[in-house]
Amino acid sequence: MLEPHSLRRTALILVFAGLLWNLVEAGVSLWAGVESGSVALLAFGLDSVVELLAGGVLVWRLSGGRDELEEGAAERRAQKLLGLSFLLLAVYIALHSGANLLGWFPEPQPSLIGVGIVVASAVVMSVLYVSKMRIATRMQSRSLRAEALESLFCDLQDLTVLVGLGLNTLLSWWWADPVSALVLVPLFVKEGLENLSGDEEGHEDPERRVCFCHSCCYGLLTCRAACCVA
Repeated sequence: MLEPHSLRRTALILVFAGLLWNLVEAGVSLWAGVESGSVALLAFGLDSVVELLAGGVLVWRLSGGRDELEEGAAERRAQKLLGLSFLLLAVYIALHSGANLLGWFPEPQPSLIGVGIVVASAVVMSVLYVSKMRIATRMQSRSLRAEALESLFCDLQDLTVLVGLGLNTLLSWWWADPVSALVLVPLFVKEGLENLSGDEEGHEDPERRVCFCHSCCYGLLTCRAACCVA
């Protein structure tokens, strides 16, 4: 079994891997968005920038040199910062999708490079999500869980860009892109509020333990299994 410092080192490696990928993802998608005039791809790139910020918060959180009291305080601060980033993402998606539905932005145009980076992101971020959640479960780190979920939800949001563009191209349903993005807003709000309302005293709520099993849909829901609520 890995020692706490080994778990922290592994978590840092995963976070750095995500940072490197998001840096590439942001650069390619923003360039493709400008070249194709696609607002959806520009949004994809901005999401990647937010994920870079979230990864930076986790690097700060996982850096060593703290005693037990400082460790708990760092965990709570990181959790609240990530909760705020979830809510900011929810606001951004709602405003962006609303502007699209009102016709304030031009219809997003397809881009082969954009499609390629989104598909690649789906593969890379899914692998990172599983790896981060396994480490978060062993560390019982809600901030690492939040960062992993933020990556997954951003990834899912970006996949809706493909769905929206596909429906727009095949059926001329121009509204499919913003509507599909709005579906994920409640998930961002839920995660944001949960992380912002973390226990100020640092006492662990057994009903909110970090878990990664089928009972919690592999980390997506609060686990109600006996091993997590006992």
